[in-house]
Order: sequence, then structure tokens, then C-alpha cells
Amino acid sequence: MENQIPPKAEVAEVAEVAELELEAAIGFNGHVPTGLKCHPDQEHLIFPLGCTVLIQAINTQEQNFLHGHSNNVSCVAISKSGLYLASGQVTFMGFKADIILWDYKQRELIARLSLHKGKIEALAFSPNDLYLVSLGGPDDGSVVVWNIAKREAICGSPAAGLNVGNATTVIFSRCRDEMFVTAGNGTIRVWELDLPNRKIWPTECQTGQMKRIVMCITIAVDDSFFYLGTTTGDILKMNPRTKLLADTGPAKDKFSLGVSTIKCLKMGGLLVGSGAGLLVFCKSPSYKPIKKIQLQGGITSITLRGEGHHFFVGTEESHIYRVNFTDFKETLIATCHFEAVQDVVFPFGTDELFATCAKKDIRVWHTLSNRELLRITVPNMTCHCINFMRDGKSIISAWDDGRIRAFAPETGRLMYVINNAHRIGVTAIATTSDCKRVISGGGEGEVRVWQIGCQTQKLEEALKEHKSSVSCIRVKNNNLECVTASTDGTCIIWDLVRLRRNQMILANTLFQCVCYHPEEFQIITSGTDRKIAYWEVFDGSVIRELEGSLSGSINGMDITMEGVHFVTGGNDHLVKVWDYNGGEVTHVGVGHSGNITRIRISPGNQYIVSVSADGAVLRWKYPFTS
Repeated sequence: MENQIPPKAEVAEVAEVAELELEAAIGFNGHVPTGLKCHPDQEHLIFPLGCTVLIQAINTQEQNFLHGHSNNVSCVAISKSGLYLASGQVTFMGFKADIILWDYKQRELIARLSLHKGKIEALAFSPNDLYLVSLGGPDDGSVVVWNIAKREAICGSPAAGLNVGNATTVIFSRCRDEMFVTAGNGTIRVWELDLPNRKIWPTECQTGQMKRIVMCITIAVDDSFFYLGTTTGDILKMNPRTKLLADTGPAKDKFSLGVSTIKCLKMGGLLVGSGAGLLVFCKSPSYKPIKKIQLQGGITSITLRGEGHHFFVGTEESHIYRVNFTDFKETLIATCHFEAVQDVVFPFGTDELFATCAKKDIRVWHTLSNRELLRITVPNMTCHCINFMRDGKSIISAWDDGRIRAFAPETGRLMYVINNAHRIGVTAIATTSDCKRVISGGGEGEVRVWQIGCQTQKLEEALKEHKSSVSCIRVKNNNLECVTASTDGTCIIWDLVRLRRNQMILANTLFQCVCYHPEEFQIITSGTDRKIAYWEVFDGSVIRELEGSLSGSINGMDITMEGVHFVTGGNDHLVKVWDYNGGEVTHVGVGHSGNITRIRISPGNQYIVSVSADGAVLRWKYPFTS
């Protein structure tokens, strides 16, 4: 829990130093149900990323960030007029989870609404922006109606009966401000708001013998019917006036892995997204597919642009598609990592592109447009670390199956594999500037030097000193020595000519990162003890120690080419820029909501790119002109 909410002292410390400017974020949390929304102005997409809400212009890709949640955003809603946004979050057991009401035009927080505990499951605005209804998570189980003008709760009630499961989704009537529908595991309820008595009255809908778990819900424009998508893979059509089942379907080919999202179109018919990634246009009562396309990842949101001639689809694999309704063809407009990002690296001497790795993917990104240029996938493996060869002709990657793989950076073609490079997976990797050697570190603590020829990869030496996994390797510019940091509490400086140990540094910490000062007589290290230490390369003595952060380990650091400033990032979710000689923090960047795993300064000192465990890649403006 300490990692989530920075202590008061840390906030005070942040207040005194300048703020880093966040230029762009690559990321979209595709696991939030109906998290992707198209704003009524038809110009912006709104979606959650960790504990921020992003507003992204569809045409210009310009981004705004709504910061305010202390933990991951679990639901997003937009009012019909487009004036208000609301977002809910998860929090720890027994704590209050906030709903934040935002002013869309000003892009700022209007009010915090706190009543629910644990998690906000779903939110919905009434058609004339009078009320907001919120649904608490499984530990809370209540439904609350809020007055938007007064920013206070009108009334609340348990969302589901005693003998059924939890309600997980809510939708407001399209015409009346007094009616809404909640649904979930074995429960479908139509609620009426009685404002004079400050009460809400539920009516349980009758489904007869059918027992269903509802995943999603949509309502017709004239309130004549509402449709429910279920985990069984069928659709229920209910009448809100009689509270009776009108029809269900499809009878035969049900949607694989459940109907995860559903949208009613003005011209009649339904857009249905399944957990297996199938997007279908169908009509009641048969619900047979009229048009269909297969997308990548389970579909979690469908959002219409205007009347629905265009619409946007978000999937669990964090893809955002634009689909044209008439020809039913998809265009991929945004991609990002959906697993924790392990590493980020720039090629030598250019900041036009960079590479990141997460789980089974290595992706190459164009820096300015945030577009994915290349994806290399090795199924069922985890990539721990990547590096570009100095000549830019290959990407060297370290994998948990003990292999080192090299890929061509333009095509993603596999160039060579070094099998059994390490016993317990390859955990760190570095290359020499003459492109003739690769130095790798493994989970068992060995450091191995490989000679890379045109067709051959030969083991030159295995250096067995570390007792635990190697976390970071940096090579000196002249290729004569390198430094390896390990989680056994040592950093070792190796002579790459004699292939022997030169010097060893001991500290009571698990080292996570190490950097050479450009003049190469000092190194800086950091790790789980949150201290940034400067060491003398010559005799391994400590020069100074700085308090790097107040909570959580420091996982990534990088230093500029001139050695004047360096950056760090870690489990406090903050990016910090330090003055090397003064040992002072000059700038702090707030934006990550997961633990920062790695961080890099681009060649030429234009950008800082940081990556985190929630799958986000953030690009910051480097604060000093070089």
C-alpha cells in the first residue's frame, strides 16, 4: 500500500521543484469495461490509462491529461451534452473510492464524490445532466444517485437483492431523468427515482427459467426496449415498462466468451462485441450476424461517433480501431502495450525512434507521432531487456527461456539466436560500441561475454562472481571495461581485455540500475534501499549518497551525454531529474500510475522516455537546453 499514495512529505518535496512537462503518453487500459468513449463533439476520444484519464483529439493526436485519482481508474462516463465527465477508481479494501466529476471544457476537477468503498463498478449520467448514478463494487454493493448541480448524494440503496449476485453495470433512460437500469449476476432491476421523498424504488425484471450473468447493457433511443449481453453469449431484450422478457437470441451460434459490450443504433440493430474479439452487426429477434469482423483481443468498448456512421472499438489488447459502418472495415488507429513494460532503449545517436519490450512483444515506436512502426512477437516468452547494436543493424534481446535473440530493426526478421545463454533466463544485456561483443547477465548471476561474428556467436568467457540475478550492465565507451549491477548487493567492474574482475562495490541493497558518468571515473547506482550512491571506479569507494525517494525502490536511471544531469524513476511513480554535481532534484514528473521500470534520456537531450508496470510509455520534455 505504501507505493500507492505518496506520503505527505513527498508531496511537499514535489511542490518546491519545477514540474516536468508531459508531452505524450502511449497507453490505453483496455480492461476497463466501456472505458473508451467518443465525446459528443465528435473530435475527441476519452479513455483511462492507469490513474489518469486521457482526452485525445482524433485528428491532431493532441492529448490532455486529467490527474486526480490516487489509484487505477475503473470506469468513465460522459454526459449527453458533453459538459461533464465522471470517472471512478479502485482503492484498497475498506477505504473510500472516489468518483471525480470533471469539467470537460476547462479540463479540470469540479468535485470529488466519496461514499462507496473499495471500487466504483459503473457510472451513468441522466439525459439532461441532472443526476449521476454510481454503482459500488462487490465489497460495497450499493447504488447511489447524485445531484450534479449540488454535487451531493440524493439517496442510495443496496444494488441487488439478498439471494442474487452483484450488479456490475448501470445505464440511464434516454428520455427520462427518473429511470435507470442496473444488471449483473442473476439480477436485472429497473429503478424509479422519487425525488420529493429522496428514495429510489427497484422493480426486479422477470426472466423466467433463464439464469444469466449480465456483462453489458444498452437502451433504445426511445426507451422502448433495453438489451443485455451475457457471459453465456446471448442477448436478452427486455421491456422497461412491463419488466418482461421480449425475446432472446441467438438460439444456436452464441457469441464465444460472452457478449462483453453492446450498443444500440439509432437506425435499428445492435453492434455486439464478444470476448473472443468478434464484432457483429445484428438485429432482433434472430440476432444472426449481418456483418462481422474479427479484431485482436476481447472487445471491451464500442463507442459511436455521432449517429454511428463511424464508431470506435477498444479491445483488451489495448488496440483502438475505427470502423466505418457502411463497408464494415476496421482501421487500427492506436496500439500500446497491455502488459508491464520491462525496458526502453534509443538507438545510438538518434531520437527519432525508440524500442520497448513487454512480456512477449518488442515494439519500435516513432517518437514524435507515437505510432508503432514494428512489432516482434515471441509467443509465451518474456523479454527482460533489449539493446540496439551501435551500428543500428540489430536489436539484441534477452529472454526468460535463457536465449539471446537478435532481430533486424526494419523488418523484425530473426537474425540469430544464442541458445542456453544462461540457466535461469537472461536478465540483462549490453553491447560494445565496435559491435563485436555482447555482454549478458543471467538469473543465476553469471556474466557472459559473447563474440559476435558475421555468421557466428561464440562464448568468450563466463564470469562467475555474482550470487544472484544481474539487473543492469553498462559498458565503458572505449570497450575496455564494463560494470554489472546485481540483486546480491554487489556491483562489479570487469576488465574486458583480461576478462577479470577489477573492482567490487558492496552495499546493503538489491542494485537495480547503474550508470557510468561520461568521464568514466565515477559510477552512480541505485536500488531497493532508495539511495543514489556515487562510487569511485578506481578503488570502489563511496563518494556520496543521496536520498533518492521516500517510498519504494528506484528501478531505472540514465545520465546525459555531458554528465550534468541524470534522471531516476521507481516505485513512487515519479520521474525525477537531478543535478549531478549538486545532488539536488531540479524537476519532477507526475503521470505514471504503475511502478516505473526503466527510464532513458534521448540522444541529443530532447526527451525523457519512461515506462511502467501498467503498460504506459510516457514521453517528457527534457527541461534543459543542451
